[in-house]
Amino acid sequence: MKSNRLFEITTILLNKGTITARELAGRFGVSTRTIYRDIDALSSAGIPVYMNKGNGGGIHLLENYILNRAIFSDRESENLLLAVKTLQATQYPELDIALEKMGALFKNASNHDWVEVDFSSWASLPNEENKFNDIKRAMLEQNIIQFDYVNGEGHRSSRLAEPEKLIFKNNAWYLLAFCRRRQKHRTFRISRLKQLDVLAEKFEKKVLPRPIKEEWYSEQPLIALKLRFKAQVINRLYDYFDDSFLIPNDDGSLTLEVEFPEGEWLYSYILSFGSLVEVLEPEYMRNMIAQRIRQALKIYES
Repeated sequence: MKSNRLFEITTILLNKGTITARELAGRFGVSTRTIYRDIDALSSAGIPVYMNKGNGGGIHLLENYILNRAIFSDRESENLLLAVKTLQATQYPELDIALEKMGALFKNASNHDWVEVDFSSWASLPNEENKFNDIKRAMLEQNIIQFDYVNGEGHRSSRLAEPEKLIFKNNAWYLLAFCRRRQKHRTFRISRLKQLDVLAEKFEKKVLPRPIKEEWYSEQPLIALKLRFKAQVINRLYDYFDDSFLIPNDDGSLTLEVEFPEGEWLYSYILSFGSLVEVLEPEYMRNMIAQRIRQALKIYES
């Protein structure tokens, strides 16, 4: 991404002082012409970057440029990185242009309320609002966390964990941590962490595994599902499934063929579509959904 390259070029210049366009081109795997365009973009954004040709020349920043390592503490640098990663997670379509123009905003420290990122839900209590920041602090300072966790099957259990990585996936935040109870790395959905406490006990970081699915998900047997959805819910389907899982039908409906772990969460998910979905396969799953619909009708009929 161009914005990442521009930020890294600025960092390189702050650390090295002077570098040639050829060196930058080799580092990023682009042409020197692209580097020259990047330098023009940085200059247009208010960053005092200059080029000198000939022997001993190169690209450098104006001496005593205010953006230097000394003005950022370690904590501020970590928060800045988190902010950039958060913007990237939103997949904001004009992020490149926006970041190029942000240099001028840093000169006005009082103008800091133009954006707010809040990871809590609208209905959360005050102690929930700080949960994400508590996890971040525990991870950076290598503190054990204690919490109750409600998994995808609705089971609640107490956990001690070593928080190691935050993951934004499928429109939700997850925590990759070493679970003391399971003695394995597990992925926890942050919205399901309850009664979170950061303990004084420290931990040593372990080698992170490849990304794994949420704990309950990886422990459940998978079943092959075939569902037919009416066209009215196509927006919900595209929020979670790639085109390769969806087969268009002549009447405008879509057939979804996918494997999911079986459990109460799956019945609830299918029922959330109401009359806009039909279970085609397997037959016993079709019967399970019909049974739950009849049970729901009894509540209202009584």
